[in-house]
Amino acid sequence: MSQTLPLDGLSAVVTGAGRGLGRAEALELARLGASVVVNDYGQPGRDGSGEASAAPAEEVAEEIRAAGGRAVAHLGDVSDHEQARALVDLAVSAYGRLDILVNNAGILRDRMVFSMTEDEWDSVIRVHLKGHFNTTHFAASHWRARSKESGSPVYGRIVNTSSEAFLAGSAGQPNYAAAKGGIVGLTTSTALALAKYGVTANAICPRARTRMTEDVFAGFEKPADGRLDALAPEHVSPLVGYLASPAAAKVNGQLLVVHGGMVAIVERPRVAAKFDSSKETFSFDELDELISPYYADRPANETFAAAEVLGLKRD
Repeated sequence: MSQTLPLDGLSAVVTGAGRGLGRAEALELARLGASVVVNDYGQPGRDGSGEASAAPAEEVAEEIRAAGGRAVAHLGDVSDHEQARALVDLAVSAYGRLDILVNNAGILRDRMVFSMTEDEWDSVIRVHLKGHFNTTHFAASHWRARSKESGSPVYGRIVNTSSEAFLAGSAGQPNYAAAKGGIVGLTTSTALALAKYGVTANAICPRARTRMTEDVFAGFEKPADGRLDALAPEHVSPLVGYLASPAAAKVNGQLLVVHGGMVAIVERPRVAAKFDSSKETFSFDELDELISPYYADRPANETFAAAEVLGLKRD
């Protein structure tokens, strides 16, 4: 008697799934029983440069099919509203409905804020943040319509990809950090809006050695003894599989950091200190007297997030 897999009978879209994290996530969802639409625009440059190609998505889809799973490939730019619509429509036409959306597609165009061009800013915001919105919009419309038609909640899961660049800052990535922060806001808003329809939305902050992060992790060597790299995307994909499953029905509007066999649930920001005016409103001098001492003994470059708690140690 065969064992039922966690995602049996469910269908999924994974964006940016031709390489790296997206590929690992698509393979994991298929391993858990989902039928997958593998989306990738297929440009060779991590900055979104080069000719689009169906090859990366087709190769991953074929890998899934060779292992006995169901998969179709989609060559499309999720930052384009109509191409995102076509992606969701493909899942519905191929598998009857969409159940899971994993947003992973992205590019990098790194530069310090004082050197960044308008196009470098716009392109990263467009692919990451608008790309997440576009697919979410059409998936949400699909789930809402199905729920209204049936008169009851449906099954829906969204897993978005944020980054610790949003949590702790990244000096050379103001566009990327801003986009990833926006994705968290999109996720929490979506989680509230779609809960009544049976849909959950969560975001992950993954660390993984991919084409996009090869220089970031250049100082962290792969193990020479054949052990799984602590930065392998395969450490991230099981969490995506879990969040996409019925087991995660009560996990909604959450942000989770994941890498190297570790998952951390991030709390929403909490008030660290509170000051009240002694008069009708604050004066400059009163604010100086109250707030300046609070920061007097803190490092000058400290951010609001204690990223060192989740720090990755160099050997």
